[in-house]
Amino acid sequence: MTDTTTDPAPADAASLHTPVIAWFDEHARDLPWRRPEAGAWGVMVSEFMLQQTPVSRVLPVYEQWLARWPRPADLAADAPGEAVRAWGRLGYPRRALRLHGAAQAITERHGGDVPSDHAQLLALPGIGEYTAAAVASFAYGQRHAVLDTNVRRVFARAATGIQYPPTATTAAERKLARALLPDDDATAARWAAASMELGALVCTAKNEDCSRCPIATGCAWRLAGKPAHQGPARRGQTYAGTDRQVRGRLLAVLREAVVPVPQSVLDTVWHEPVQRARALDGLVADGLVEPLENGVYRLPQS
Repeated sequence: MTDTTTDPAPADAASLHTPVIAWFDEHARDLPWRRPEAGAWGVMVSEFMLQQTPVSRVLPVYEQWLARWPRPADLAADAPGEAVRAWGRLGYPRRALRLHGAAQAITERHGGDVPSDHAQLLALPGIGEYTAAAVASFAYGQRHAVLDTNVRRVFARAATGIQYPPTATTAAERKLARALLPDDDATAARWAAASMELGALVCTAKNEDCSRCPIATGCAWRLAGKPAHQGPARRGQTYAGTDRQVRGRLLAVLREAVVPVPQSVLDTVWHEPVQRARALDGLVADGLVEPLENGVYRLPQS
């Protein structure tokens, strides 16, 4: 597919930076991972937890996590099952295993300090394009395009004139994000955080509040009359009755248990045996549950 996105002129990009950053300076939420004492590890933990999970649910788990494991080496020294247990009901618990794996790699390769080099971050297990850029930018003040769902939505509307970005990040979006980056590191890092906060609080997926937006007067989507989304239908995630729900119930039992749990106990969490077995097999395959002899199960210990 040909990339037809036109890079915005530097003057156009600069006209976005000042109002958005000024808005952020006034309206940014006081979140613990934004405070200086959070450090790079606090930023990394927050980025893992915030994927597909709202801030309100992350906050208590984040505070407990950092109190228990204030450095990567602290988490690496504990069993991966303890990370799964502490993850609680944040959802998508494989993120806990990935964060544990990243902590082990940081301890082994980098002396227990989260690396500042973008390539080294990207080489850590469980770290993708977005997380590496986010940690380098938010923790170390570097110049990187940080493209989460909120930022992509702001750019789609303000610069491209469409209501929603594509389902998956495209080369055109990456090109646009790079073109919109301020030239110096400090301003670029501030821009990354500010554009993300704007998408989270004002330019939201539903019920956007253009009256509060600092760049509404120049927003391409608003100026075009807010044309409706023309792409594939956006489907909300379902949970009730899915394998995800069954997996969650099985994990809830294992998180609360201090000793391995018999199969007979796990059989009580869901009425449909085929789906229940499939969900349990999936948890074992994902490394979230460890089967032992005699039909008992526990969270992974190694």
